[in-house]
Amino acid sequence: MKEELKLENVIRSTWMSISKMYNTYASEHDSTMANAYTLLCLDPEKGTPSTQLGPKMGVKPTSLSRVLKELEQQKLIVREKNPHDKRGVLVSLTDLGKEKRSYSETIVAMFHTQILTQILKNEMEEFYAVLKKIYDITKQLTNQHSYEESTY
Repeated sequence: MKEELKLENVIRSTWMSISKMYNTYASEHDSTMANAYTLLCLDPEKGTPSTQLGPKMGVKPTSLSRVLKELEQQKLIVREKNPHDKRGVLVSLTDLGKEKRSYSETIVAMFHTQILTQILKNEMEEFYAVLKKIYDITKQLTNQHSYEESTY
């Protein structure tokens, strides 16, 4: 069984390493990777409807609510009625939020530069292709599993 988990271990340990790196940078600014990622997902000029934010980030509503509340308390975002859809909420960056977002962009760009200077373009293309295939397989198996469960 140990050999069978090798793929998952490599993916998980790599993501954990990336996460730790981003959290280290974020902690220098009294933040977290989740907070920084949320700021990066917000449109800095127009704001972002809260209903679009969860799917864009790939997080569940409860996790998103917690992060948004924290960002609001830190005065990095404001939530207000969406002028285009009175039922919805628009999440916008404050000036301080834009500063923190800019710092996060700098860190992400630095990391990407390091990756792209140390890994050949064709290797990156192959890497993305393999990850896409793994993603597609997991989606297929998830859908198949859900279908099988619902038929019982």
